[in-house]
Amino acid sequence: MNVLLLNGSPKEKGCTARALEEIASTLEKNGINTKTIVVGKENIRGCISCGSCNRTGKCVFEDLVNKVAIDFEKADGLVIGTPVYYAHANGQILSFLDRLFFSTHFNKNMKVGCAVVSSRRAGSTSAYDDINKYFGITGMPIVTSTYWNEVHGKTPKDVEKDLEGLQTLRNLAKNMSFLIKSINLGKEKYNLPDLEKGLSTSFSDGL
Repeated sequence: MNVLLLNGSPKEKGCTARALEEIASTLEKNGINTKTIVVGKENIRGCISCGSCNRTGKCVFEDLVNKVAIDFEKADGLVIGTPVYYAHANGQILSFLDRLFFSTHFNKNMKVGCAVVSSRRAGSTSAYDDINKYFGITGMPIVTSTYWNEVHGKTPKDVEKDLEGLQTLRNLAKNMSFLIKSINLGKEKYNLPDLEKGLSTSFSDGL
């Protein structure tokens, strides 16, 4: 069992990285392998809706998106971390996620996901909502904790003082570990849900 952690911050050792370290460490203690990838420092452009991925199964732009897609397919869970600048998730990670989720056609149902946000003071809950929407549209159960999945501070040293925030992230990782293990047991006994497919509302009849 393994979890992929994506750091949407351009700072490899910033506040978002410190938050993800707390989660990764707790997951490892609970028997879950982890891999962290820094997305925020990469030159990532947004989706251009070209439709190439429908034919090839991968994004037309050969960059980190296609590399991460391989790890994402194998992962049991996905943690997405973002800094907060203007009360929303970092534009870099949103462009990355648009392309990652749109261009990958493997089944994401019952992979578990969670958002983790880092802000100096405010704007974190709207950024949290930004990320959770990717999970909600792809059948990925969203992991929660004992408070919002966030840490506060301007520097990693500040984050160290946010004892409640770090506790929240440890509890998040424990819940994630439990949920992944439970879903894997459920797959063995009951298989994945047989979901309906094929219907697409487009209102082409003008209604």
